[in-house]
Amino acid sequence: MGGGLTGTSTPPEGPGPAAAVVVPAPYPAGFFDRPVLAVAPDLLGATIRHGPVAVRITEVEAYGGLDDPASHAFRGPTPRAAVMFGPPGRAYVYLSYGIHWCLNIVCGPVGEGTAVLLRAGEVIAGREAVQACWPKLAAWDLARGPGRLGRVLGIAASLTATPVTGGGPLVVHPSPPAGERGGGGRGPVDAVPGAAGERIERGPRVGITAATERPWRFWLVGEPSVSAARPRHRRR
Repeated sequence: MGGGLTGTSTPPEGPGPAAAVVVPAPYPAGFFDRPVLAVAPDLLGATIRHGPVAVRITEVEAYGGLDDPASHAFRGPTPRAAVMFGPPGRAYVYLSYGIHWCLNIVCGPVGEGTAVLLRAGEVIAGREAVQACWPKLAAWDLARGPGRLGRVLGIAASLTATPVTGGGPLVVHPSPPAGERGGGGRGPVDAVPGAAGERIERGPRVGITAATERPWRFWLVGEPSVSAARPRHRRR
């Protein structure tokens, strides 16, 4: 994503005591132990949380295993991609362009090598502190694109292979209704899997040069945080 961002990649602390927020239980490992093309759209509308910052997911991309030449898993369980072949519900973190830490969630059976890239989202908790770090960005632009999403969540290499199903620093859970969000929301989201009552569209993945015809990118229609699809190469 675009340069010129200032601030820290560590999740900022809030300005003071926060109001009580109802946080639904995390998705269990079984939620992620399904085909990648089933998990990917179901993550739209869900929340990824790290410390005081939470992001409602609005855009994702699915990546296959040995049959997907655009995936890091295409060449098998290399040292870089070994976590993709491990238990579902774990984080896979990689560095893009030597700058941005991108967050993926492993899914499917052990040994399959599939994962979902979190491409964009809306900051719904910790927004004031995040906005203070990047004051030139509009609220809808804070986590627009995988690089910015990783930055606002404080994603780093140390988080790879950690579970997102509870008990670790990263947690994925259904989004609470808008009135119960700590950072303010744009509209109601039921605390159920996927984006209940919202329209989902799909199309080709962006920033890749192989398997470009596969419509494995999913996003919520009408969400300003969804990144613009640009025909350029992104290093995965």
